[in-house]
Amino acid sequence: MKKWSVDLHKLIYTHILLIGIPTIFYYCLRLDGLVLVDVHMAIATFFFLSSIIIIIEASNALIRRFAIEQPQPIVNRIDRLFQRTKSALGVGGYQRPSATSPLPRCSFLVAAYLPNEQDIILGTLQHILHTVQRPAAGLELILTYNTPTDLVIEDELRSLAQLHPELRLLRVEGSHSKAENLNAALNLVTGEIVCILDADHHPSADCFFRAWRWLEHDYDVVQGRNVIRNHSHNLLTQNIAVEFESVYGVSHAAKSLLTDSALFGGSNGYWRTSVLQQIRFNPARLTEDIDATMRTLLSGYRIVHDRSIVTTELAPIDFNSFWFQRKRWAQGWLEVSFRYQRRVWKSSKFTIWQKLYWTYLLYYCVIYSLCALQILPLILSLLLYQGFLPPSDNPYLWFCTLTTFFSGVYQTLVTMRIAAIRYPVLYFAQHAVFIFAYTILKNALVVVGLYDHLQGNNHWVVTPRGNQAATMAVPEPTPVLTPSPAAGFGSTK
Repeated sequence: MKKWSVDLHKLIYTHILLIGIPTIFYYCLRLDGLVLVDVHMAIATFFFLSSIIIIIEASNALIRRFAIEQPQPIVNRIDRLFQRTKSALGVGGYQRPSATSPLPRCSFLVAAYLPNEQDIILGTLQHILHTVQRPAAGLELILTYNTPTDLVIEDELRSLAQLHPELRLLRVEGSHSKAENLNAALNLVTGEIVCILDADHHPSADCFFRAWRWLEHDYDVVQGRNVIRNHSHNLLTQNIAVEFESVYGVSHAAKSLLTDSALFGGSNGYWRTSVLQQIRFNPARLTEDIDATMRTLLSGYRIVHDRSIVTTELAPIDFNSFWFQRKRWAQGWLEVSFRYQRRVWKSSKFTIWQKLYWTYLLYYCVIYSLCALQILPLILSLLLYQGFLPPSDNPYLWFCTLTTFFSGVYQTLVTMRIAAIRYPVLYFAQHAVFIFAYTILKNALVVVGLYDHLQGNNHWVVTPRGNQAATMAVPEPTPVLTPSPAAGFGSTK
């Protein structure tokens, strides 16, 4: 496998361009007598706005997590006043729709590149076959995979298929991507609802029943919550575990509820089969899931995020795998942003609020990485000019700085409160300590991804999926997310 060090020259070049040259430029301006306070305040405002969004999302996820299907009578005056206050603020909870018709026939599509995932694929299939609750109309499981050579594992897969007639094996000849594997399977699928899974994902037992409550009504795609199964492996996986809880349990859930819009995350997504057969996946995209998300929304279909539908997955266990995975994600976001942002603003399928939300997700998240770096040239130029860093007496800069630090810690605390798994407190303490260094690393990955995008380098590096010793069972979300079986994420309607 390629080593991340092959990108070291890109990392150095881009940061010389974005940090070194601005440092010299700002230094020259300081020599001419300019203080650059306005520039500093502009960048501080950028950080401040980002922090406010984080605080709003975290507060929303925290307050709304005890939603129930049916309102319960409130007899205590203080509780009644508190509930009215929450309702007036728009954070009074929500009602999740209840299913009124039987769950139809369902299908799993598990996509795999077998040379990479041959050590884990049997475990995934056996988990699905032995754990997932079956609808009365039947369950179908299709393993759609590609491999350049015949493998011994294929004999074991055929033996498993003989024991379980609901398991179908589809070897896609000539395929070079997950998108091609899934598109081939869409020609064969028989379920009315289809769930897309990666080869390392273990879904919860009642996943289809939870998703059906949305799909039966006026939603077309339901995205669930992904948590890390091998979180105890090392420091990297521990931080990724907290990050995933923050993304899927807090950020995506809050954004979906606040805007009535969400994204398909590539796995643990539940589609109306007819919609997915129309949308399909584009093999030319680095992040085929985000590309499919945009085409789905632009076609007028609706996506909702339900954090009570939990699946576990494997995180990269070494920095090399992490680097190439995140660089591909960053570059894929750029690719989708440049392709669809204008179409979002021209589309009549989005409300103004949703257009702002998707602008924030697509463009702002890219611009953030570039602008966030500019705080370093300002500091370095001041250090070069004065020989030391004088303490600032600007109250606005102090306020923005403290708000930025608070938002990261606050989001981590909220994540700890609503996490699908009760991780050791040490995980969250580590994440709070490393969050800013971790953010700098991810910003660097975005910059290198932008460089590759501009250079036309779209090479896909497969994330290794070895046989990791991670036998943790899929967590039951009910005790953590809510005191009743009605827990989960609700509509903003």
